[in-house]
Amino acid sequence: MSKPHFIYVTFILTTAEKLWNALTRGDLTQRYWYDRRIESDWQVGSPVRFFDGDSDVLTDSGEILVCDPPRQLIYTFRPEAGEGEEAMDFSRVSFGIESLPGMVKFTLIHDQLPDQEMANAFREGWAPILSSLKTFLETGEPMPRIRKLEEEGRPAAG
Repeated sequence: MSKPHFIYVTFILTTAEKLWNALTRGDLTQRYWYDRRIESDWQVGSPVRFFDGDSDVLTDSGEILVCDPPRQLIYTFRPEAGEGEEAMDFSRVSFGIESLPGMVKFTLIHDQLPDQEMANAFREGWAPILSSLKTFLETGEPMPRIRKLEEEGRPAAG
């Protein structure tokens, strides 16, 4: 039996190159990913790391599995365990970018999750991030932070 996963598909009025840059440049992820900065050299086998913008604390990490600009990016992903917490197994995040006339079809697949509850939690986390990404690329401004997620004790960003 396969592990739980989810798929998110949207269409964005942008180019594949601009979307690729928004996914892989830390100065851009900070704009729409609620101040989260991504870092990697984007070589297969290299680490990918996510840092909180306010504290510069490492929040999540993984390893680059596939990097085919500007069409496909796949990496493993795991939230960093806090003190006294058990580390979660790595899941996998896959981004697919398909150029269409005047837009791109953008597909996120987050799979190899431990259970359906975790899949639901990540789906809820990704939804505002990807909506903010779409808004950022189409208007130049990200969506405002969604406070409800923070109030429920969940991280506001993935």
